[in-house]
Amino acid sequence: MGSETSERQRAVVIIPARLAATRLPNKPLLDICGKSMIQRVWDQARMANGIAEVAIATPDEEIAVEVERFGGRAIITSHSHRSGTDRLAEAVEQMHADVVVNVQGDEPLIQPEYIERALQPLAADSTLMMTSLMCPCPIDELDNPATVKVVAAVNGDALYFSRARIPHRRTDAAPAVVMQHIGLYAYRREFLLRFPSLEPTQLEQTEMLEQLRALEHGYRIRMVEVENAPLSVDTEEDLRRVREILSGRTL
Repeated sequence: MGSETSERQRAVVIIPARLAATRLPNKPLLDICGKSMIQRVWDQARMANGIAEVAIATPDEEIAVEVERFGGRAIITSHSHRSGTDRLAEAVEQMHADVVVNVQGDEPLIQPEYIERALQPLAADSTLMMTSLMCPCPIDELDNPATVKVVAAVNGDALYFSRARIPHRRTDAAPAVVMQHIGLYAYRREFLLRFPSLEPTQLEQTEMLEQLRALEHGYRIRMVEVENAPLSVDTEEDLRRVREILSGRTL
């Protein structure tokens, strides 16, 4: 891990992971060029500067055993959580942290720099509770409801997230670029602990997007633009592509 951990805020990464998956069962334990997927994500997160600790939050003993095998820290959490954010909130109660970065457990190619960039606004603005990432949306993903879009204000604060294409282009000359949301979040500890107690909201339930709950309750989410979205492993085809990419590297 990098040596630039701020004395003002202790930042940690928590990776939520569970075995239950509809499209790719036992996903965190799948082998990717000699390492489990969860170890690949852990390896990448540990390379980010400014991170004091990386832990995996999981309800599954099999994942905990794997994490301990490669020398990581596993925090066992309840099976009853509705979301990864709820799982993080339970896990952070067992950690010394001022800021928590939520890194998805199915992104073995996550760039360490993206973690660092998500932390920067929190260091610069003490009133900010939460950040996330966005990038220009690829043309072939514009109308894919699984690819979430976001529109942001001039200062970078999110205005809305949707599974639909936003903004709607009325003319071919429209200047706004459709931005894809990347599901990496950074939170201040106190907000992460508060979030599960916030009442679920109508827009959140309509779009099935948990981050809308924060906006509807009046919290700001500062969006940081990055170059592109990391490849998430949701299907066998995604797994094949990641294996091909990593097999071409020095492992």
